[in-house]
Amino acid sequence: MGEPIGVGVVGMGAISEAYLETLDVLTSLRLLAVCDVDHDRAVMAAERRPGVRPLAVDELLADPEVDVVVNLTPPAHHSSVALAAIAAGKSVYNEKPLAVTVAEGRELLHAAAIAGVRVGAAPDTVLGRGVQSARHYLDAGVIGPPSAAVASFMCPGHESWHPRPDFYYALGGGPLYDMGPYYVTALVTLLGPVVSVVGAGNAPRTTRTIRSGPRAGETIPVEVLTHVAGIVTHESGAVSTITMSFDAVGTRAEPIEVHGPVGSLVVPDPNRFDGSVLLRSVGNNAWSGLPEAGGYAVGGRGIGVAELMTAQDPAHARTSGALALHVLNVLEALIDSARGGRAIEVTSPAVQPPPVPMWREPSWPS
Repeated sequence: MGEPIGVGVVGMGAISEAYLETLDVLTSLRLLAVCDVDHDRAVMAAERRPGVRPLAVDELLADPEVDVVVNLTPPAHHSSVALAAIAAGKSVYNEKPLAVTVAEGRELLHAAAIAGVRVGAAPDTVLGRGVQSARHYLDAGVIGPPSAAVASFMCPGHESWHPRPDFYYALGGGPLYDMGPYYVTALVTLLGPVVSVVGAGNAPRTTRTIRSGPRAGETIPVEVLTHVAGIVTHESGAVSTITMSFDAVGTRAEPIEVHGPVGSLVVPDPNRFDGSVLLRSVGNNAWSGLPEAGGYAVGGRGIGVAELMTAQDPAHARTSGALALHVLNVLEALIDSARGGRAIEVTSPAVQPPPVPMWREPSWPS
């Protein structure tokens, strides 16, 4: 497999530890450096990992051993950090979403093409056994040609647990941009690209109150729609309905259901790598669990970096920038439709990612 690909991670926020744990064990990648605006957080992460250096961002981007930058900064900084990395000759893997706007996303892909480097983005949870097993059974025709899907995420809002939730309610946040990438990426993986959307939404509250950490009791402004519903039409003709909300106390809805003429399939949480796929066929009043049938045997945030950097054709990697841009286009179109009251075409091209066979990704130790 040759020498491991050198990795630098920018941003030591809440999600970083999940990435670092995965990068610790991937053999196709080698974690070399970490950085954060709070240098102490970078130092603490590096101290737990011999050989990993805590650097300033300009030092990390100048390091000739770093081949790919994993960008875990808040969404508003995804574009600027990624463009700086590309200018330094580095490939980039962004946390979701790829960028805050489609225009920024297109700029990233254009810059990367000129520089001859790779760009990709989360989520990589769709590569796990849960979504990929569902993909296997859909491709096998267990429900017939899929005609419809329902995707739902509803919660009270992240201020209930996150000590610094400001960015969830600023540009690039909200339930659609925060959780929507998991669900829309899963829908594209399962049913193929999207051609148009119709959206609606609202923001019942203009402020939110932080309920945990040192800032508990502090009020923050809401600048985005906190409840978004949409109708998503796929190129295949299938129609998905999607609801993303920070305005619900709770829900009993399944994360994703896919329906066809001879059956219905329950797809597990696309924010996880695992989970059970359930099938109910015509004439059967009960749901039955299906065996695992695809996806990485071991899942963890960061396998998407290996997927991007080891793919023979980066344009068709399962975590490619093209796919992430298409998903971002769907999200932006839903918001634009919700604010403008009209159907909007999705113009960023994409192909349905190839399925992940049921095997252990080669860079994982056996």
